[in-house]
Amino acid sequence: MTDFKALAERILQGKPISRKEALTALTAPDAQTFTLVEAASLLRRHHFSNTVKVNYLINLKSGLCPEDCTYCSQRLGSEADVLKYSWVSHQEALTQAKFGIAGGASRVCMVASGKGPSNRDVERVSGMIKQLKDQHPQVEVCACLGILKDGQAQRLKEAGADAYNHNLNTSEDHYTDVCSTHTYQERISTIHQAQQAGLSACSGLIVGMGQTDEQLIDAIFALKDLDGDSIPVNFLMPFEGTPLAGTWELTPLKCLRILATVRLVAPDREIRMAGGREMHLRSLQSVALQIANSLFLGDYLTSEGQAALDDLDMIRDSGFEIVGAEGRDLLAEHQRLAKDRGDESNLASVDESSRCGLPVVSDNLQGCGGCSSMEARHPTENSHLPESGVEFRPVLRRRGTGTPSRPNA
Repeated sequence: MTDFKALAERILQGKPISRKEALTALTAPDAQTFTLVEAASLLRRHHFSNTVKVNYLINLKSGLCPEDCTYCSQRLGSEADVLKYSWVSHQEALTQAKFGIAGGASRVCMVASGKGPSNRDVERVSGMIKQLKDQHPQVEVCACLGILKDGQAQRLKEAGADAYNHNLNTSEDHYTDVCSTHTYQERISTIHQAQQAGLSACSGLIVGMGQTDEQLIDAIFALKDLDGDSIPVNFLMPFEGTPLAGTWELTPLKCLRILATVRLVAPDREIRMAGGREMHLRSLQSVALQIANSLFLGDYLTSEGQAALDDLDMIRDSGFEIVGAEGRDLLAEHQRLAKDRGDESNLASVDESSRCGLPVVSDNLQGCGGCSSMEARHPTENSHLPESGVEFRPVLRRRGTGTPSRPNA
């Protein structure tokens, strides 16, 4: 049996983990998972103390992407009924950003669908970034616009962008299984362009989409070698209408082992538990914060996330402080703001049995009203079910950016 605590202590002494040791961590039995979490937590606490970084997504342009990434609800040929709209205005982008900032976000992530931006698109986003930084200079801005051309990263940097996100998503030898319209090397090149322009690189994974354990290890080490500052770990949300609909390969304990392995391999990087955490970590989200030091507040690009109040409650109850909001009671501020604007949906207290993100399955088979990030339904004959025996599916976003409704923030 591997002594994971001794391994973590060795890593703290500057002796990195090997691929073989990382594979052992990733494939540890369920009974050892919490021992592994404790070891990974030593590294998380050493580098990030008791802080959590809150990030907020703004989907500037949604749907109608020409790329064929099998995991994406915005892909070419997707039958998922996601919101579809062209570029939002500068004013809407700023308004949406302010919701996230008020909720405690210290980084705003501006995202647009598509293979990559034109120079005109970069100018458009640069204007949004400059306005946001002028009004909130303390807030970081991360752009995520796809594959970049020469000079575009420099222009974003000049406008005030702090970071650029472009995920590797999987290993190089698995990439052609999930996308045929661009290459793994194009993604690597974009990350290098961002770094050369002085932008912090943010690049991560989508797990649960057919990778072998060895391919996951390859992807994790590739991300370490990229030397990016943050690694978001997404858990596949199998949208109906996409090729990976009905794909279920993850359990909450498996998700914890994935996060812990990333922490062991990249001990000093910001590790974000990102999209799909509600669906796959479920009641273990707060445990995952012992490994990850970052999350997205509120909704994702095309699907709903856990209620913002529940995120803030989870962070506080777990004994963590939010970066940039030390000493503030964000939960109380959020409740006052919701009350002032008459937003009763964000004031409602969620029953304790459903605060964790696990749907409470009732007669009508709707997900719990607290997180709104997924629905539960009876299995069908061809379903690939999680071990719980209940099939979950994402709830499509119908609020926030691109809609007349207030965001989940």
